[in-house]
Amino acid sequence: MNQPITSLPVPLQPIDRWLRPLARFLHIQATSGIVLVVCTAIALFAANSRWAASYLAFWQMDVTIGMGAWQFHHSLHHVINDGLMAIFFFVIGLEVKRELVHGSLSDLKQASLPIAAAIGGMIVPAVIYLSLQYGEAGMRGWGIPMATDIAFVIGCLAILGSRVPHSLRILLLSLAIVDDIGAILVIAVGYTESLDGRFLMLAAFAVGVVHFLSRVGVRRFPPYIVVGAIAWIALHESGIHATLIGVILGLMTPARSVLVPERFRRYLHDKTEEFSEQRWARRDHRAEVVMEVQRLTRETVSPLEYLERTLHPWTAYIIMPIFALANAGVLIEPANLSDPVAIAVVLGLVVGKPVGIVLFSWFVIRMGVAKLPEGINWPVLVSGSCLAGIGFTMALFIDGLAFGADGLDTAKTGVLVGSALSAVLGMGLLMWTLPKGAPKLDANE
Repeated sequence: MNQPITSLPVPLQPIDRWLRPLARFLHIQATSGIVLVVCTAIALFAANSRWAASYLAFWQMDVTIGMGAWQFHHSLHHVINDGLMAIFFFVIGLEVKRELVHGSLSDLKQASLPIAAAIGGMIVPAVIYLSLQYGEAGMRGWGIPMATDIAFVIGCLAILGSRVPHSLRILLLSLAIVDDIGAILVIAVGYTESLDGRFLMLAAFAVGVVHFLSRVGVRRFPPYIVVGAIAWIALHESGIHATLIGVILGLMTPARSVLVPERFRRYLHDKTEEFSEQRWARRDHRAEVVMEVQRLTRETVSPLEYLERTLHPWTAYIIMPIFALANAGVLIEPANLSDPVAIAVVLGLVVGKPVGIVLFSWFVIRMGVAKLPEGINWPVLVSGSCLAGIGFTMALFIDGLAFGADGLDTAKTGVLVGSALSAVLGMGLLMWTLPKGAPKLDANE
């Protein structure tokens, strides 16, 4: 249970009073979606203003890192999409590992519904897109309407408040996790054109070193950061999208703690006398004691839990907003919306997502493999599945892979419009289908 700041033994400082409202704001899950909306609005405004040329040119400025004959020379936009987003994908890997080990995907029977729903929510949008773009120049964008942006979905559910059944939140979160796994496979298989075997072997060797460090019990983060950076560079040069190394390392992160709470409690009991005022004042090497307590305290939670908690604010409030600023700036023109690529993306998100989710859910329930969770009936499932059409972050990311570093303006327009329509449609239907006070629903209705 979290203690309020005022009950902590450290004296309250003036800066704590200033930062408390910000801390409360950042701990509300829905706020990451709000920040993304604001950054998207800024990018759209800048791209359609008189400063458009300067704004777009800013993201194309050169970033060069060199050492000897090796030179990393790319645009700021490339560094964001391939570098910063690797951290975002690392957090996704952590979330997937958590759900597979401890969460809703750890039990196959319980996981069968979100897995089937997610598969349907990926296949049907891709089929709709390909049916409209097969043989055309835009065919490469088939992966764009396949993913769900969980930050926006959480934000929409938070706006609806307590009316949303907890089981629906869990179902959509689990679905989004499986969706992320599918998007990762799409990126790895569908958008890798050429491979350099030497760098691929180096990346595999670096991943092996990470595994070795974990097996021999290395608990400090710096060695993993160094080896992970080498793996990222090697994968980047191999031709496979470098962000995938983040997913791989996330899935390799241990999900269990080394120190059980009872042993740590006994350790603290033994140390109590040492922290008495008189003994502590005479104690030599006090910094070493503090570092030991810090290290052991961290060992009471798994590396996965610690890293997910530590990195989530950075990805939610810095990396994803920067990504939105760099990628959501699209020139708004009526011609873009009527373009076949934009139409295919919109239909994939708004129609394909809910149809695929509901169709595959109905199939596994009819086969007896799964059942509707308590608190959800078919109208609520249909309404919630519409929210899964909010594709934003991953959809824009795949757009860049499919159509070049800057993506395709028509595809971006389709992503923005399709995501907005899905949000409005999903929230509207949920407000209509969910009773006030969210009483339990009969799953057989």
